[in-house]
Amino acid sequence: MIQPITHPTRRRGRVFPEYNLPPEQLAKRQAEIDTFGQRCKIIWQKVCPELIENHYNWFMMIEPENGDYFIDQDEIKAYQKARQKYPQNMVGTFRINETGACGLI
Repeated sequence: MIQPITHPTRRRGRVFPEYNLPPEQLAKRQAEIDTFGQRCKIIWQKVCPELIENHYNWFMMIEPENGDYFIDQDEIKAYQKARQKYPQNMVGTFRINETGACGLI
């Protein structure tokens, strides 16, 4: 007699279910990210028209707390410049073009 092959049922779910965040905390984090992005975008909108002629499609890292920005043709080099001056602060990434988008959607 041939025994049927049984496969164990796979458990589905989160890898770490104890790390679920409540919806209020998720909404708070998203609001912080949105306000950070808006502050960066204001600086980008001020500076981009001046730089678009000579630095088209370069990367721009913006630190909105101080209003500083760092540009380079290479995204990693621009990021390293920003990290060198502001190692703990968040930076926003934009492209010096008409939209500011960094990639394809």
